[in-house]
Amino acid sequence: MEKSVPLHVYHVNKTSIIINRAHAFLHSIALLFLIHYRLSFFFQHPKNTTIPTLPWLLIFVSELLLSLAWLFTQSYRWRPVTRTVFPERLPADDKLPAIDVFICTADPNKEPSVEVMNTVISAMALDYPPEKLHVYVSDDAGSDATLRCTKEAWNFARYWVPFCRKYDLVTACPDVYFSSSEVDSGNFEGSEFKAARTKMEEKYEVLKQEIRRIVQQHSTTGDALHSARNHPSTLEVINEHSKEEDEVKIPLLVYVSREKRPSHHHNFKAGALNVLILWHAFDGVGGPTISGSNLYIKREALLGSFSKQQELMALKRSFGPSNDFIKTLVEEYKPGFINDGESSRMLLEKANVLASCSYEHQTSWGSTVGFLYFCVVEDYFTGFSLHRKGWKSVYLYPKKPQFLGTATTNFNEVSIQWTRWASGLTSVAISKFCPLIYGPLKMSWVQFMCYSELAFMPLLNCLSLWGFAFIPQLCLFNDIPLYPKVWDSSFNIFFIIFVSAILKSLYEVVTTGGQVRTWRNDWRIWMMRSITSYFYGSLDCYNYNQLTS
Repeated sequence: MEKSVPLHVYHVNKTSIIINRAHAFLHSIALLFLIHYRLSFFFQHPKNTTIPTLPWLLIFVSELLLSLAWLFTQSYRWRPVTRTVFPERLPADDKLPAIDVFICTADPNKEPSVEVMNTVISAMALDYPPEKLHVYVSDDAGSDATLRCTKEAWNFARYWVPFCRKYDLVTACPDVYFSSSEVDSGNFEGSEFKAARTKMEEKYEVLKQEIRRIVQQHSTTGDALHSARNHPSTLEVINEHSKEEDEVKIPLLVYVSREKRPSHHHNFKAGALNVLILWHAFDGVGGPTISGSNLYIKREALLGSFSKQQELMALKRSFGPSNDFIKTLVEEYKPGFINDGESSRMLLEKANVLASCSYEHQTSWGSTVGFLYFCVVEDYFTGFSLHRKGWKSVYLYPKKPQFLGTATTNFNEVSIQWTRWASGLTSVAISKFCPLIYGPLKMSWVQFMCYSELAFMPLLNCLSLWGFAFIPQLCLFNDIPLYPKVWDSSFNIFFIIFVSAILKSLYEVVTTGGQVRTWRNDWRIWMMRSITSYFYGSLDCYNYNQLTS
């Protein structure tokens, strides 16, 4: 029997490991001297000191919390790896598994619809057998504008996908392709290509104008807020609107919007994903957690594996009453809505039931099946649960990005986003699912420390930074010394810790291609985020637990 060759290999960066572990060892020694310095204060004879105990104790606690946060972060630096992939070793097209691509969107007025549709078009142009590639646009707002934009994107993709195939384009995103000055690899010889490119660029400009017109028209209707929170389920196969046969087959494109009612909790993004069903350092200790987007995950990991011999009623208690869905669990999964070129209306009607508010009631969805609903950071918690079950993950960061996206661009939106994340992470940290007690027996100690760092990051950073923001300043005004004089030998402890932390972070930024400006901004953002978003998120989590307990 011929031995199968690996599709990827990993490389351990030994130089980084030596530097990281040596720094961790030396920095730990300095922290132990700091702890000794603080503790020795409490064993002095009362007559030998005039410093009040309370501020000394509070600053000591702040230092301990920040040291604990630093200790957790060393788990990421324990074994960083990189990976090399070999796409030429992939099996033949008929041996490749079917892939569903989920593209989530929630608000056409806040999210740039042109860029969302660029993602849709890019997914449809992936170099993968079109009959095995299915693209789903999950619109959590149920917006008519998003549906109309999706239809426009599909009409453009009917020309864009054949264009990419014919000329072997590497850049599948039309916006990047037409705006980039770099020459894409492919077949660019002859006047035929130039004419085709010009025509395609004209079509893309028309697409952008039409999408912007649709969004502008939608923003003036006034019913966007109502429909986003109260709307029926919608499932539409965009391909079925085609009346002519395409020369090049393109993937299936489906628009999905689950039902949302004020009387039913919608479980945020996790609920939308269940309807449809970063990191070199983390990679080296068992694999990174699910981090929101741009990931591939096996259906078996979310739903489990089953056999035809299992009891039907038991499966229905876990997955709901849909016989058609349960059939996909016990048989080979072959997603699709089109039979002989015509849409199966009965299948679409049955699929609509899965998107209703009541379908998940009294089932295992969100508790042990699919993306988990325990907290608002469903990606983190679901990844944590899968790693505890023994699943592994890998992280790949190619030189040429697979997809390009957008992030928040102002401090207000960043603060809201991080506050939400901090609330979700803290809810895990103070729950029965705390990684310190829920992870050690099911995963390696380095991996559960990585999860612990994420869970406790908001609490440890906000409490320690608020301590440093108030206590030294108040003591300075009241002439209470908390730190040794510069000429005191004990001052070297604080100096070494400060310089060690600064130089190590600068080294990491510079060696990964960053600039000194990036390093400086990272520190500034960390301090601002710790005393705002992390603090508010932790309070929000505490108040929520008080109300629900």
